[in-house]
Amino acid sequence: MTVHLDFERPAAEINEKIEELKRVNTNQNVDFSDEISRLEKQSANLTQSIFSSLSPWQVTQLARHPLRPHTMDYIERIFTDFQEIHGDRVFADDPAIIAGLGRFNGHGVVVVGHQKGRDTNSKLARNFGMPKPEGYRKAQRVCKLAERFSLPIFSFIDTPGAYPGIEAEERGQSEAIASTLFTMVEVKSPIIASIIGEGGSGGALAIGIADSVFMLQYSVYSVISPEGCASILWKDSSRAADAANVMGLTADSLHDYGLVDAVIEEPLGGAHRDYDEIARRLKVHLEKAFDELVKHSTESLLDQRYQRLMSYGEFQPAS
Repeated sequence: MTVHLDFERPAAEINEKIEELKRVNTNQNVDFSDEISRLEKQSANLTQSIFSSLSPWQVTQLARHPLRPHTMDYIERIFTDFQEIHGDRVFADDPAIIAGLGRFNGHGVVVVGHQKGRDTNSKLARNFGMPKPEGYRKAQRVCKLAERFSLPIFSFIDTPGAYPGIEAEERGQSEAIASTLFTMVEVKSPIIASIIGEGGSGGALAIGIADSVFMLQYSVYSVISPEGCASILWKDSSRAADAANVMGLTADSLHDYGLVDAVIEEPLGGAHRDYDEIARRLKVHLEKAFDELVKHSTESLLDQRYQRLMSYGEFQPAS
């Protein structure tokens, strides 16, 4: 399945011509190889041009691309022997959060991340990647497990936000997010976080406290969605593109602010074009961070994490 966003249409139309010529090549024994080669170069050049100047709103659309790789896609390519853990031992299991034990280059680790669905049934089952309180309490459970057995933690962030439904509020959504933040601040294990798609509001930040934070090139991270911001500022969610332009939610902006340690370049056209390649690129950064963080003592690790958090944000006293 191929899904093209509106701004990709010019290149998509050329690709459709290429596919048509390839079918004729195969079915009718006619040689269009020269024309196909010319069109492929034209498509690559046009795609390069389009993706060299994306707006923040276009980046947001890519972060939400229906074929973008999710947490399980990275787990399958980066970790081995992964065993998922279910349930929060309080209420239920939440499929919007994946958590479990695995191996990273032979080392035992804990992995936790948001999981969106791919088709209608899986999207409903995963609640579109929007966790409920039991999801965050499951994350706390595995973080405490990591601490008990001295295992590093890898988190993968990809959610439009925590689920806002009434049943989530009844079960303590705000408290669950806050206590997860508190758990990750003080857990005595190295934490490496990767923003792989949408990083929306406290639902993302809940598992975003880390000693190293990486962000894919076409992912976003913000305190609210562009639609939500536009609704508040202008009472008009249709102005989401205007909101995205001023929110500073792109990877490059957040790197400039010092909120992420590195921006990982995606394959031309986005991570959904090549799952294996983007996983390989991400793993390179994870390996470097892992090798560095495991050298630190627990006291040094917690102190650096505290200093990192205290460095966020600036203010000036009112005169």
